[in-house]
Amino acid sequence: MSRNDIRRRTFLSGAATAGLVGLAGCSGGGGNSDGGNGGGSGNGGNSSMSLRVGTSAGGTKDVGLAVERAVSQKSDKLDYSTVESPGYIGTIYRMAQNQFNAGITDNNSLTKALDDRGQFSKHGVDSVPQYGFYAFPYSIYVIARDGTGIKTFDDLAGKNVYPAEPGYSTRATTLDVWSQKPTKNVYDKMNIKNMGVDSAPGAMEEGNIDAAIAYGTPGVRYTGFVREIASRVDVHYVKPTKALKKSAESYSGAGTGTTKYSDWSIGTDIGTDEVFHWNLEVNYTFNPSASTDAVYELCRVVDKNNDVVNEGEEQFNDFKSTSDMLASARKRIPVHPGAVKYYKENNAWDSNLKEGK
Repeated sequence: MSRNDIRRRTFLSGAATAGLVGLAGCSGGGGNSDGGNGGGSGNGGNSSMSLRVGTSAGGTKDVGLAVERAVSQKSDKLDYSTVESPGYIGTIYRMAQNQFNAGITDNNSLTKALDDRGQFSKHGVDSVPQYGFYAFPYSIYVIARDGTGIKTFDDLAGKNVYPAEPGYSTRATTLDVWSQKPTKNVYDKMNIKNMGVDSAPGAMEEGNIDAAIAYGTPGVRYTGFVREIASRVDVHYVKPTKALKKSAESYSGAGTGTTKYSDWSIGTDIGTDEVFHWNLEVNYTFNPSASTDAVYELCRVVDKNNDVVNEGEEQFNDFKSTSDMLASARKRIPVHPGAVKYYKENNAWDSNLKEGK
């Protein structure tokens, strides 16, 4: 598979099921270490051509700043500002409070908000953001330390498993996938390890972690702690079982795909030619009150100037066509009217999707 075949970030073969995540993990659903207070108060961006975009720390913020740079260079209409927000889930909460009228979040967090699951089971929101366009994926699979006897996913039962730092969206999505009925019996027998990503490489080197998730954006890079593990410990790919694939493909908050390992190497031989992964799909989303013209203009900028965004941050998706912007859209999540208008004018609208009110 060539670099072009995987579209550098790849729109992932088989990415038909839903997904969520920062290349360092996305605490609370966002970046490495989420912070800030949302940049102060806001009124939801009443200016007809103004978007205040809530953006997590880490890789997510890098993507947001690259889009802001492209807007500043290629649009004389749109006023775009980046506002730091505490993770993907925090972004949904703050958008519901009208602290900003746009934000980068993910499909898993959005579906949980719709279903009042996870954190939303105790503190729901009256308004769930509407879809705009796909920003990038975080793709996840499992690696194990050599000498552990772990070959397939079933072998993780009874082992010390590290699914990233508590609070990270990659962790939440992974545990959501594993807890599905086909793999719940294996998941329930795992010894899940809880520690910061800065401690994980040492713990794996010392033998306190047998297996860990590996993740990043295909064709671009892996998150930092995964690269460090691979540089310090001999690891190998944990082969997925049919049950794991079924769990991943049936979970509404995750996408799935397969990528050639040579196109997305961890820097060492892990004993496989390709990796099957479940994906955290990260999107640009908008409050229903966001200006139709402003959302339309942002869609135009990232579509027509995709190369400019990629120059600022290659993690952002490399769209082959306008319809690729809808690659992570889901029937349950309405698409903002401004985005719908853009897709219809460019013959890219999917009539199976729902237009937001």
